[in-house]
Amino acid sequence: MNRAHPWLVGALLLVVPAGAVEPVQLKKDTVRLAVVITPESSGLLRQLLADFEKQTGHKVTVDSRQDVFELAREGKADLVLAHYGHRGTEEFCADGLGLWPRPVFSNQAALIGPSSDPAGVAGSRDAVDAFRRIAKAKAPFIVNNGPSQKYLADVLWQAAGKPDRADWYRDSGLRNQAETKDAIQAAVKEKGYTLWGLVPFLKYLEEHPDCGMKALVTDDPLFQRLMVTVVVHPGKIKGVNVEGAKALERFLIAPETQARIRTFRVPGFDGPVWWPAGRDNSGAFLKGDQ
Repeated sequence: MNRAHPWLVGALLLVVPAGAVEPVQLKKDTVRLAVVITPESSGLLRQLLADFEKQTGHKVTVDSRQDVFELAREGKADLVLAHYGHRGTEEFCADGLGLWPRPVFSNQAALIGPSSDPAGVAGSRDAVDAFRRIAKAKAPFIVNNGPSQKYLADVLWQAAGKPDRADWYRDSGLRNQAETKDAIQAAVKEKGYTLWGLVPFLKYLEEHPDCGMKALVTDDPLFQRLMVTVVVHPGKIKGVNVEGAKALERFLIAPETQARIRTFRVPGFDGPVWWPAGRDNSGAFLKGDQ
């Protein structure tokens, strides 16, 4: 059973535990949202969706998991919210099972390092410059082999001029997963730097307050990872509440919601955790003409 995180106390939503075999028979005004873990675990969705329910009369059930598109294929979701490029996105849309993806917001990665910060990168707004400083100081950099973090590390290394990786750049295949946090634990042990999502790091920090690590660089746009909504195609999968799904999608993209996303904060970190990304959606869609 999923346990409520302290950030999420007071929520009004029904969270469906991962692994539920069959959905409850829901009313037509219920919207089933399948979402990757971070938007729900950070508390962002709970704030936004409580207002959506109050404004529209729709109820939202949230199933937070990694295999969101598999859930949608089984006819157990009306709307999917996931990273653009999350596993299954391309196949789901290419198979005609989803309507046009709509940019909603971006989550936030971070360059994490020891509080002592031997490379002097804290507060930098330029991740490439920070990476150069780490290389120059030959401070340990632990590669997180999660797909997005590994890719980002490669971008930073290329942009920094391909500095010699001997003695400081350490890629042992480690990554942070649900059960184990190998990359961050190696960084803690070696008093080194690593890349990870800001929200999971803040949750780790809450559980390990004496680990001696901080999110040192967060403001570079390179650290933003786009998320999109995909309405499940009602002509392809039976039982989809397409009107409710589109209403929720428009709500998330509405200017007032986007403004709230920009100002959302979590305990333990003063800066933005989520970045609005709805600005590229069409006016016709926002008006309900699509």
